[in-house]
Amino acid sequence: MQRAEECDGSVMRIGVMTDIGKARRTNEDAFLAEPPWFAVADGMGGHAAGDVASRLAIEAVRSFVAGREDPAETVIVEAIRKANGMIWRRSQENRWLDGMGTTLTLMKVESGRCVIGHVGDSRGYLVRDGAVRRLTTDHSVVEELVRTGTLSEREALEHPQRNLLTRALGANPDVQVDLVTEPLMAGDRLLLCTDGLTAVVLDHELGEILTEEAEPEKAAARLVQIANARGGPDNITVVVLELPQP
Repeated sequence: MQRAEECDGSVMRIGVMTDIGKARRTNEDAFLAEPPWFAVADGMGGHAAGDVASRLAIEAVRSFVAGREDPAETVIVEAIRKANGMIWRRSQENRWLDGMGTTLTLMKVESGRCVIGHVGDSRGYLVRDGAVRRLTTDHSVVEELVRTGTLSEREALEHPQRNLLTRALGANPDVQVDLVTEPLMAGDRLLLCTDGLTAVVLDHELGEILTEEAEPEKAAARLVQIANARGGPDNITVVVLELPQP
C-alpha cells in the first residue's frame, strides 16, 4: 500500500506492507500509519493472545494521540503506558490471554524532527544519503550481547535466545519507555519494522534497499520479499515514509 499524505504542510510518501511470513499460522503484527503518527507492534503469547495484544496497543495509541497538542515526548510516553496498562488488565481478567504481550515502536513526525517511543525489539531506522542508522535499541538478551561485543550482528541472527525480550508491553503493570528525538532533513527516509524483517536482513541491506528503490511502496514490498526468501520465520511488518524533497 502506498499513498501520499500531507503532514505539517508538506506531502509525505508512505509505503506499508504486512505479511504473515512462511512459518506462522496467524499474523500477530499490527501497525499505524496515520500522519503524523506511525507505529508497529509485534504481539506474543499463546492461543490468539499475541494478536489481541498488538491490536490493543495500536487501538489504545490511536485513540490516545488523536487531537493531542501536548509535546510529542509527553504524548508518546503516556500513550505507551496507557496501552501497557490496558494489555496488562486484559491479561489478568481473561485466563486465555494470560502472559500476552507486545512490542511497540511509536513515532511522531513533526517540523524538522521525529520523536520515537520504544519498548521491545521492533525497530526504527533513518536512511539519509545512502547511509542507514538504527534509531532504537532492542530490549533483548541478544542485543545486550551485541552491545558488549560478545556477539556480532550476523551471529545474533542465529543465536538461540534471539527472541527473548527483556522488556515488553503487558509484562508488568507499568513499563519503562525509551525516547529518541532525531532531527530530520528533506529527502530522509524512515523505516519502522517488526523483527520478522530484522531477524533475517542486516542493517546495511535495509539501507541499500531503501536507497535503491525510488518508491516507498516498492521498497516495503522488496523488504518483505527478501525476508520471506530467507525463510520468513516470523510475521513481517514494514512502514516506510519519505520526507518531501525541497
